[in-house]
Amino acid sequence: MTPRQSLKIALEGGRPPGLPPHFELVYKRCEEFYGRRRLERPDLEGIEGADRDRLLRENARMWAEIYERLDWAICTGFWSLDIEDQIRSFDHFREFAGDRVMLSATIDGTVGIPSGRNMVEAATSLFDNRTEELDARHQRVDEAIERAERFAGAGVEIVLMCADYCFNDGPWLSPPMFAEFVTPFLALQVEAFQELGLYAAKHTDGDIMPVLDQLVGTGIDALHSLDPMAGVDVREVRRLVGPDLCLMGNVNCALVHAGTPEEVYDSALYCLEHGGVENGAYVFCTSNCIFEGVPLENYDAMLQARKDFGPPGADHPEAPEEML
Repeated sequence: MTPRQSLKIALEGGRPPGLPPHFELVYKRCEEFYGRRRLERPDLEGIEGADRDRLLRENARMWAEIYERLDWAICTGFWSLDIEDQIRSFDHFREFAGDRVMLSATIDGTVGIPSGRNMVEAATSLFDNRTEELDARHQRVDEAIERAERFAGAGVEIVLMCADYCFNDGPWLSPPMFAEFVTPFLALQVEAFQELGLYAAKHTDGDIMPVLDQLVGTGIDALHSLDPMAGVDVREVRRLVGPDLCLMGNVNCALVHAGTPEEVYDSALYCLEHGGVENGAYVFCTSNCIFEGVPLENYDAMLQARKDFGPPGADHPEAPEEML
């Protein structure tokens, strides 16, 4: 079974027979791991024609090889490129990876946490300009759906919706305001993406627990990243949402970035146990990303935990009783 096939089973609430599917939202250790940097938008400025296509093809080959070595199920390596370059990259990627890995896009028309520069103005506008704010949210979602149509036509199968709604101590909007200014627009977006044949996975960091019911009620196919640094425990989330919703993440990113390999290993075992492998609808990943500076031995420890834990029905190593 390919990683993509395993992922589809998990996204549909099933129990993949092998190791749990794995990916990361962002991976920025390509240079140390592969010997070259990932291609980003500024790298292509002023480069056109055959030279541009050569760079896109080389970048796609790199990602195909990295994903094969790390057993990833979702291709997230092209998000930092322009839409046209992403679509051209998909063709090159299929040349090297076939259909083993699911193509993805990041699209989200919902409104997340404002920047620190305009947070007060954004908050007061919800009261002073309510009608205009709601109209603007409809427009943003309409534009997101238009982008999703393009990506669906290019072979993308999953959209990761990456507007962040929550701080470590809760959502930036109260649950009643969240129900007015976020939830209905997320629901519209999810429905439209699914009508295009796309899986709709919602990413948000922070403490999602006060609005977990609203997020799940929009009909999302998966929830990422289950942030342990904000106290979100994959065991409690699984208890609340039931066995069918696909959960992604909860391996403590702070430990992956600055902990010991042993701490990372234990955090990973906890997520595999309670996420989880036996239940099935779980995708193994950190609670954020693999950025520059992450010790590769820590990421290796996380991947080793996945191998040691094994598939459903295996004799799993003992996981910690509490979330790390």
